[in-house]
Amino acid sequence: MDCIFDKIVAGEIPANKVLENDKFLAFHDINPKAPVHILIIPKKHVENFQVLDGELMGEMTKFIQEVAVATGVDKNGYRLVTNCGQNGGQEVMHLHFHLLGGTPLKWTNANSKTDPQDTF
Repeated sequence: MDCIFDKIVAGEIPANKVLENDKFLAFHDINPKAPVHILIIPKKHVENFQVLDGELMGEMTKFIQEVAVATGVDKNGYRLVTNCGQNGGQEVMHLHFHLLGGTPLKWTNANSKTDPQDTF
């Protein structure tokens, strides 16, 4: 098992968990881009959004909404991002959503010289 997120799910690597159930896990990003930066993953290994089935996405949607409430960003708003594949900026090949909030968030033009990962 080489995937860092699979190792987190298995308890081999610690994570600062926010919410967990039998299918999904939400934990704080170790390199946050906003005051609230949570990673949300399915416990079952799914490579990326492109191969995600609709049933699991439906369940994940409800879990993500619960994470937004648990972190308090549901009231003022948040950004939800997933990167898909190399050109999409996916670094860990395990489906994950970034939930960012806690401050007004900037938007960056992908054609600019600034790394879009710096501002989400």
